[in-house]
Amino acid sequence: MGGGPENSLVLPSPAPEKSLCGVPVALHEPILAASEVSPRANCDSLVAVTRSVASTGGRFVLRRRFQRGALVSKAGRWYGVYREDVRQSDGTLLHMQRWQSLGLVSEQSVRAAWKQFQPTLNRVNEAAMRIPPKSGLTLADFVEEWRRDVAVTLKRSTARAAESHLRAHIIPKLGSLSLTEVTTKAVQGFIAYLASGGRSRKTVENVLLTLSSLLKTAKAWGYACGDFRFAGLTLPREGVREEARCFSDDEVRKIIATAREPLGTVVAITAVLGLRIGETLALRVSDVDFAKHVIRIRQSVDAATRTVGGVKSRASSADLPMPKELEARLRFYLSAHYAGSELLFVNRCGRPLSANKLREKALHPLLDKLGIARGGFHALRHGAASALLADGATPAVVQRQMRHSDARITLGTYAHVIGDEQRTFVQNRSARLVN
Repeated sequence: MGGGPENSLVLPSPAPEKSLCGVPVALHEPILAASEVSPRANCDSLVAVTRSVASTGGRFVLRRRFQRGALVSKAGRWYGVYREDVRQSDGTLLHMQRWQSLGLVSEQSVRAAWKQFQPTLNRVNEAAMRIPPKSGLTLADFVEEWRRDVAVTLKRSTARAAESHLRAHIIPKLGSLSLTEVTTKAVQGFIAYLASGGRSRKTVENVLLTLSSLLKTAKAWGYACGDFRFAGLTLPREGVREEARCFSDDEVRKIIATAREPLGTVVAITAVLGLRIGETLALRVSDVDFAKHVIRIRQSVDAATRTVGGVKSRASSADLPMPKELEARLRFYLSAHYAGSELLFVNRCGRPLSANKLREKALHPLLDKLGIARGGFHALRHGAASALLADGATPAVVQRQMRHSDARITLGTYAHVIGDEQRTFVQNRSARLVN
């Protein structure tokens, strides 16, 4: 069939009952191209495009052919017949035959019917050109695209964790699969492999979140992917939960009283405000507002690279109250120990302090000297949340101070206290049952 109605059709002539790709129709005219294509050849042209890897499961794609459609009269009405690519749940493409009603034969000429039908053909051909040519891409190949276009935009710590999951688990076990083969069943087998290695449920969840993020991006980019559903997975049972280290108020007082600078002020800020250590080490002089008695949390230091970047999330960026005791401590630090840089805490070379080195060379030796069980700087954050709840702060207040977007995370992760009401009920029951 020709590219348009002007030079692709001949005058109508009666024809017997015919069938169009297995569908019986009455052809009032043979719709012939200028090259004298037969009616049957015109039916074959309805297979509009060459089979792609999305439907064949292969790894290479042939060039898609331009679809010309067919104009058919049936029961006194013009119909435009074409095929349209419909993506199935498994990511494959099915070429579905479509019939578009155009108008009555007695009221509409061949050219008018073609003119009405042409926008539909244009839409279908344009959509076919937009179908990604790499539907059979392997997961490992897609990861290379993700590294180039997505990983560079992530926070360094997030990209580092994702790269660790990819290198150690995802690529070795799933990298050779095409995106359409990464199904819920395949991922369930991947979970069994992870669990068999003695990995915790949390580790498995973190690896799966990286995989899920990859596949979500692939779908957003238009790639055909398998029917992977996170909700359809069965995860390993939770093992014995280890209680996170939580410094008590007495322990924190001893640390602050005996620590040398800058460790003493670092611990004081982190423990009082419940900051992440990276946020404390990224504080600038301009973030300390003595006039308004607030400390602004706007950036964080990456633990591995010591580069200053954004905070963990939008909720993490906030203004926190600066108590008078902490204000006095900061004024003294600025007058006696401040190095004159933009950041409050820097090393001799003017670079941000390393949280790992500060913990290993300053905090842990001090804890050993004081006879306090070792813990990291995050144990100060745990202690801050627990102390706030113990002092009667509502969960909403604790959530704002800890700067979590979800109060359940704050209470479930950082709270290490038992409420007075709960303790009273248990005590009353014990008094009734135990002599």
